[in-house]
Amino acid sequence: MGFNITFKKSVEKDLSKIPKAVVARILDKIDKELPGGAESFPALKGEFAGLRKFRVGDYRVIYTLLGDDVLILHIAHRKDVYR
Repeated sequence: MGFNITFKKSVEKDLSKIPKAVVARILDKIDKELPGGAESFPALKGEFAGLRKFRVGDYRVIYTLLGDDVLILHIAHRKDVYR
């Protein structure tokens, strides 16, 4: 099952805070791995229940599944992403 990837508008601001080389790596991994296996990545618990995380080095991509779509909500360094 292939998922369509969409981004929340605030993700553009998230990406502006990350070095360009890292942004390229994050977007490349999103394009390669999320469409085919978005449901296989870990679900979050507690305050973030219903969301999932995707690791790219020290950065985390927080997303939710909406039918056949993956909505990316937040991208940040692992020390800041859950604040």
